[in-house]
Order: sequence, then C-alpha cells, then structure tokens
Amino acid sequence: MSEQSLPEATREGYADELPEYAERVLEVAERIPPGHVMTYGDVAEWLEEGGPRQVGRVMSLYGSAVPWWRVVRSDGVLLPGHELSALDHYRAEGTPLRAASRAAEGHLPRLDMRRARWDGGVDTGAHT
Repeated sequence: MSEQSLPEATREGYADELPEYAERVLEVAERIPPGHVMTYGDVAEWLEEGGPRQVGRVMSLYGSAVPWWRVVRSDGVLLPGHELSALDHYRAEGTPLRAASRAAEGHLPRLDMRRARWDGGVDTGAHT
C-alpha cells in the first residue's frame, strides 16, 4: 500500500515507519528550490547511496508529500501520467522549459535541464 492511498490523518503515523533511505530521499526533494530540478541519479549521487531506480521507487511510493515534480528524468521528459500537473507546477515556479517539437507526442514541453538542474550547492531554504 502506498502512502498516497492512505487517508490524510493516517499519513503522519505512517511517516514514522518510512525506511531511513526513503526519509533521506524525501529530505533532498524538499531542499530543491522552486524553479529547479534534480534527476533521480542526482539525488542518489547527493546521498552517496542507491541509484536512480531506488530514488524513483521512493518517489513513487512516498513522494506525494514533497515537491515530487522537482525530481525528474535526466532527459527532461515530464513524468508520464503526471505531465499536466507537473507542467502547472513548473509554470507557477518559473522552471525553465524547452518548447516541444511538432513531432513530440502531445506537443508537451520538456524541462530545460541545462538551466533548471540544481546541483545542491546553494541551499535557499525554499520549500514547496
């Protein structure tokens, strides 16, 4: 059962049962400033543990409580199934996007990874 399917009142107690690695991944996601992103691999590298798949698994199970749209694929493609929701967040935060090519399915933009990627260097203290 994922945290996303739990009632809001239950999530607080459930957070106490998170695996330590999941807690660390979610903490990194919370540190990413608005308008910036980190890849799954960036998060794993930052933690010096796991890899992109492990980070992706944590985000899929527990990421709804953090700014999930800031942890992304390295190619800048928006998260399948969550494209429009993520796009709303990116536009609201001013996250750099690249226009979609006419050949792109659905003509959705991609993240401009060169400009949007955050290296974790300067912590702005920004959340959500």
